[in-house]
Amino acid sequence: MAETKQKAAATQNFVPVKEIRDGIMILKDGSLRAVLMASSLNFALKSADEQQGILLQFQNFLNSLEFPTQIFIQSRKLDIRPYIALLEERYKAQTDDLMRIQVREYIDFIKSFTENVNIMSKNFFIVVPYSSGAFTADTKILGILSSAKKQDIAAKKETFENNRSQLEQRISIVEEGLLRTGVRVAQLGTEEVIELLYKLFNPGELEKPMQLVKEEAGAQKT
Repeated sequence: MAETKQKAAATQNFVPVKEIRDGIMILKDGSLRAVLMASSLNFALKSADEQQGILLQFQNFLNSLEFPTQIFIQSRKLDIRPYIALLEERYKAQTDDLMRIQVREYIDFIKSFTENVNIMSKNFFIVVPYSSGAFTADTKILGILSSAKKQDIAAKKETFENNRSQLEQRISIVEEGLLRTGVRVAQLGTEEVIELLYKLFNPGELEKPMQLVKEEAGAQKT
């Protein structure tokens, strides 16, 4: 047990995230990070004029940024087993003999295909940072608080809200800029950020499609 705790503590030393609050990562240095999930765009299917327009809008977007952003792609092998299980349930529930044969042939085809070909899942993310240089994330409370500590916590909460407001302005700039290129974005919520971090630190596991709750993402922007 003690060895497990020591291993967990050692692992946490390499993770720069202090906590996640309302979908926003608070790093150990006090800076904030928001993660946006972006839609894909099939650039090759666009006409030459459309491609030129997209490139121009993306160039304008990059030139308009007055703060750094990080764009990264997460590519992992897709876990096809839940889909196969769903098809098996459909097969059992099917009463028409012809449909049962077709569903079974489709299941066998999917199994055979995925044995020879890796089905990859790609997700696109933009990380938007903000740092005021004054906010610290150490808000753990032990024991009975004095009035001074309570005031300090209230001040830190106010500082976080102010910094979050600045971060949300940057998020809006990124969202509007990418929308002009035809790319839609949505901010990840707390559970989605945790899921993303888990996948980043556990790259050997199979990928399940990330289900972004649009209602939650929309609520965080309001």
